Amino acid sequence: MEIVVLIKQTVDMDQLKLNENSEPITENLPLKVDVLSKNAIEAAVQLKEKYSAHVTGIVFGTEKSTSAMKEAYAMGVDDGIILTGYKKTAPSITAAVLNNKLKDMKFDLIILGNQSSDSYSGLLAGTLASKLGIPVMSNAVGIDVKNENANVTIEGDKYDFVEEAKMPCIISVAQEINTPRLPNVMQIMSAGKKKIDIEDSGAVYNDNIHILSNKAPENDRKKMIYEKEDEGIDSIARILKGVAK
Repeated sequence: MEIVVLIKQTVDMDQLKLNENSEPITENLPLKVDVLSKNAIEAAVQLKEKYSAHVTGIVFGTEKSTSAMKEAYAMGVDDGIILTGYKKTAPSITAAVLNNKLKDMKFDLIILGNQSSDSYSGLLAGTLASKLGIPVMSNAVGIDVKNENANVTIEGDKYDFVEEAKMPCIISVAQEINTPRLPNVMQIMSAGKKKIDIEDSGAVYNDNIHILSNKAPENDRKKMIYEKEDEGIDSIARILKGVAK
């Protein structure tokens, strides 16, 4: 079984700051593998271990993105491809670029996170599936394979349920699907020696999507400070009574 896992590399959101216009400052921030991409990697590697599958990781980036792929290698990914020359985050454009690469690859499953921390659109899996002409199952919290079908447990509002699709198909995973493993020292050292293919994505697209604003929302919360503990008790009690009603 051939599995492709799509890996998103983003800036470290924990170090993100705002400028005087409440816009995020992303220059010179360190990059890291997105949280849900780690869940996707773990899901792919668990299937590899269960079914003797082969896992290929794909990440957009530059030569500096080798750290992301090495982390994926340490977690159990077999081969890695870095696609350069593309820096957009619009799902329709991303799907078109990925489609050009994936349509010539052999795969049974494509696994990715159901959203990314820099956009939270959740649209990539469905858009890519439409271009490839294959089924998609989203928000997965469990994956199993039987014969030529993928059985996916989907997280619902009240109950989980199982969907089945004939492979090849695309599965986007929720964070609840697993706890990504922490590679040991030997796995990290071994990953550093593995070959990473760096390819030009060949991305050709009309950039007609414009960001109108990326400002942080204004915070209108009121702040009351009491120097003595007992001074604010009445005010707090009134607020809590109002919430309770």
